[in-house]
Amino acid sequence: MTGTATAPGACGTPATRTPLIVNALGELHNPNAAADRAAQLQQTGEELVVDARALADAHASGMTAVNITLGYVMGEQPPFRHTLDEISVWNGILHDNSAHLLHVRTAADIHRARREGRIGVIYGFQNAEAVGDDLGRVRTFAELGVRVVQLTYNQANALGDGSMAPGNRGLTPFGRQVVEELNAHRLMVDLSHSGERTCLEAAALSRQPVSVNHTGCRALADLPRNKTDEELRLVASRGGFVGVYFMPFLTADGHPCADDVVEHLVHAVDVCGEDHVGIGTDGPVTAIDDLDAYRAAIAEQVAERRRAGVAAAGEQPGVVPFVVDLRGVDQFRRLIALLERRGWSQTRIAKVMGGNFVAYAERIWGA
Repeated sequence: MTGTATAPGACGTPATRTPLIVNALGELHNPNAAADRAAQLQQTGEELVVDARALADAHASGMTAVNITLGYVMGEQPPFRHTLDEISVWNGILHDNSAHLLHVRTAADIHRARREGRIGVIYGFQNAEAVGDDLGRVRTFAELGVRVVQLTYNQANALGDGSMAPGNRGLTPFGRQVVEELNAHRLMVDLSHSGERTCLEAAALSRQPVSVNHTGCRALADLPRNKTDEELRLVASRGGFVGVYFMPFLTADGHPCADDVVEHLVHAVDVCGEDHVGIGTDGPVTAIDDLDAYRAAIAEQVAERRRAGVAAAGEQPGVVPFVVDLRGVDQFRRLIALLERRGWSQTRIAKVMGGNFVAYAERIWGA
């Protein structure tokens, strides 16, 4: 399964072997099975459908591992209890599908997943709200197998400001303590969605390299969800990782195409160097079957996110949260083909498609 798929080369050259592919932030479920819930503010793990199609599509895509979002992100649920419940749900999903899925706790587990033809699943947060005011919870999450902790979502929390917080106040004193605790337990400090000062301060404070697992380049699209060159450069200079997403924020009008993903990857490599850039699509590999119905549901979700104060600039009706011509099981092979046509070497492509994330994981989690 993984490692044997092929992609068309540039200008009709022979097909090439798919490299190890790690999605630094993605989804692992069948979005069509939960289409009636697409308008919800946030779907819970119990509502996501990890069925035979989702598993088959993940294998067919060539993906080796994916960092999935679990736990509290937004909404009315009690953050800590909800997060524990979500971890329990995903433990059950992995147990029930152990022939296909492997819980990733170390970088070696990613290589193991590839060898065994399974999909590595990395437990990650998109908001550290569940820490509450108790630093001891970081140890709890680490022991439960969480490996990525994003400090903020779009809004401010007790740790610092998100990308849409108007104050851009940076890390709070408690946020600094949390970064230090995450370092102590060797968890990834993910600065996606963070405000600019929060990102710069956390990257400078952290004793270990930090990541921005899903973002774009603000130099190409001036939206708050994208990172400035200063942020990108600092993260990379300290040994960190930057993942480029397949999201509407790649262009100002919210309708990017596959070529725009390539442009953001090229810019990120120019700024960070080819050893610090990867992909974090922020989406599933299973394609939406009915785009018209999905667009209507997303319009409702955007309205609800605005009412809740968690929407980002660039979210608007008619804009879907993925790149329309870079979706489905061929999304990674299509991207590889575009990068080949751009003149990228197989070595650079292999780094960006997964090698750089694994190298970063080794620096944080150990080999």
